[in-house]
Amino acid sequence: MSYYVYMLKSHGLKSVTYVGYSKDIKKRLALHNSGKGAKFTRGRTWKLIYKEIFNSKSKAISRELYIKKNRTLRNKIKKKYK
Repeated sequence: MSYYVYMLKSHGLKSVTYVGYSKDIKKRLALHNSGKGAKFTRGRTWKLIYKEIFNSKSKAISRELYIKKNRTLRNKIKKKYK
C-alpha cells in the first residue's frame, strides 16, 4: 500500500503551508478544503504544491516529521512550487 507525504499552500494574502501524510491524497485535500481536515487547515482554501510517495506508513510519517521540523527545506519547497 502506498502512502503520500504532501505539502499544501493556502490561498490569500498571507499564505501558510501545511505538511501531512495520507493514503488517498485527493480525498484528503477535499477534506481540508471542506473544513473537515486537520484543525489547523480549517477556514482556508488549500492547493497541493508538493507530494512524495512511500511504500510504508512508517517511512511516510518519518519524512512528514522531517519536513515539518526543517524550516529551510519547507521554505525551499514553497518557493519552488509557487
